[in-house]
Amino acid sequence: VAGGGRYDDLVKRFTGQAVPATGVSIGVDRLLAALAAKGRLDDTAQGPVVVTVMDRGRMAEYMGMVGELRTAGIRAEMYLGNPKNFGNQLKYADKRQSPVAIIQGEDEAARGVVQVKDLILGAKLAVDATVEEWKAQPAQVEVPRADLVATVREIMGRHG
Repeated sequence: VAGGGRYDDLVKRFTGQAVPATGVSIGVDRLLAALAAKGRLDDTAQGPVVVTVMDRGRMAEYMGMVGELRTAGIRAEMYLGNPKNFGNQLKYADKRQSPVAIIQGEDEAARGVVQVKDLILGAKLAVDATVEEWKAQPAQVEVPRADLVATVREIMGRHG
């Protein structure tokens, strides 16, 4: 899983100057494989809340949301890929096992609100909910911007 040693001649090979050196490396993939084989990985851990990007001109505001969530002790990150395809942002959140996605476009920002999407509930409803159940329990809610942290906490609390 880890290895290392002395590398005195390595620097000399590239620069011509003899420099005493040591190094170490950890094989992260091997470490994770070993932990998985021993049943020591927590596969149930939730990923971070993902703040989606609807407008590149508002990156500072999106980072502010991430900062608020982190200050409140909630793991969060901002989507850094191409924001043009919103579906890709939700696919990214799904790959990261995110429980919640935050959405705020220009219209929401003008009204001082955010959309908070419960990705866990949305996935459950998509699998086996009737139309009535879907309407009675929306997976996405619009809340005042000031209620962002409280709403995310509430949703995450529902899912353990």
